[in-house]
Amino acid sequence: MSLPSTAIEPLSFREALGYYASGITVITSHIDGEPIGFTCQSFYSVSMNPPLVSFSVMSSSASYPKIRQAGRFVVNILSGEQVNISNQFARKGTDKWHGVEWQESPLGNPIIVGSLHWLDCEIHVEHAAGDHLIVIGEVKALKLQEAAATQPLLYFKGQYCNLAAHSAV
Repeated sequence: MSLPSTAIEPLSFREALGYYASGITVITSHIDGEPIGFTCQSFYSVSMNPPLVSFSVMSSSASYPKIRQAGRFVVNILSGEQVNISNQFARKGTDKWHGVEWQESPLGNPIIVGSLHWLDCEIHVEHAAGDHLIVIGEVKALKLQEAAATQPLLYFKGQYCNLAAHSAV
């Protein structure tokens, strides 16, 4: 009796993972007078002590080698009103910063104005994982914005969505 194939079809894999709702961030840095950034939905907390966070990025990313060289980055947690920012930073080969207002973080990274919150990080460690890199950063500064009613930008089943107005369960 033969066992079923364990090969995972990439489109099925992507569709299955699409059922996991995630927040949207833009990872940014600044080097040689140039702001750098890309949209990232694979972001999560790693440790409270020390305060560590992580994101994954394609190994072929054009933006990440510059972020690695800078050694630092900001995680801009996008608000529900920042769909255009998410789309703009997801594009390749364009001026991602056109029309984007930003301020400098304590570590010198670009903070996108209007973001829900931001975390200013130094690269702690990096691991190769398949066609991606897992980057872990140590949080050195953060800012919780004063927008309590603002919703986060979420991604689910291949599209942006908002939290439904439900009571906590």
